[in-house]
Amino acid sequence: MDREQDMGLNISFTLISLCDSSPNVSFLLLLHHLCSLSSNPQPVGTEMVMVDEIPFPHQIEKAKPLCLLGHGITDIVIHFLQIKFTAIGVYLDPEIVGHLQQWKNKSGEELAKDDDFFEALISADGEKCLRIVVIKEIKGSQYGVQLESAVRDRLVDVDQYEEEEEEALEKVVEFFQCKYFKKDSVIVFHFPATSPTAEIVFTAEGKEESKITVENANVVKMIQKWYLGGTRGVSPTTISSLANTLATKLSK
Repeated sequence: MDREQDMGLNISFTLISLCDSSPNVSFLLLLHHLCSLSSNPQPVGTEMVMVDEIPFPHQIEKAKPLCLLGHGITDIVIHFLQIKFTAIGVYLDPEIVGHLQQWKNKSGEELAKDDDFFEALISADGEKCLRIVVIKEIKGSQYGVQLESAVRDRLVDVDQYEEEEEEALEKVVEFFQCKYFKKDSVIVFHFPATSPTAEIVFTAEGKEESKITVENANVVKMIQKWYLGGTRGVSPTTISSLANTLATKLSK
């Protein structure tokens, strides 16, 4: 039994004793009720969306409030066994929907298969944020190699992998190199509306927050494409969730 519960019981027993000897029972019962409330405070403004038992807030504050418009997981299935790696939350400026009117009244299923739609989403003016929460522990170097491979391949495909992109990507890989992704560690990718940069922030229990800014616009775009790239996105469940939410908003 914790201290707050113990205090609550002591208050209850004291009040019961007082009630037996005092005519002002109503007042004491009211006092008991108020004490019970104070010993069991209810959270305020903590409404969450659970993604594989991991809580994601409906809204986060950056330069402006961003809404959770898509969520999902990264996973792999080996011999019918599903191994989950991360949970993902996609936070967007709601005004981004105004840049996607070309796809008005399309279904979520149609949008999920339309890479042009997600290209427009990535290119649209508006703040974006990806919140990645670790489910299965891995080395940061493993995550860095995955990111490097995905971004480099996309840059090569469009003939944009030059020395500047290579250097910028190497810095991101180095950032993750010596980190260990414990369960519930968080990686946040923040893409401001005002510049073609990205801030990556890593937090883990018992460790100081660390961050890096990616200034190469081509690398930044391909990081977004890794998570938000439609049929080539790393998480089909996230793409499907985002497509369904945006389809609903575009139908209004």
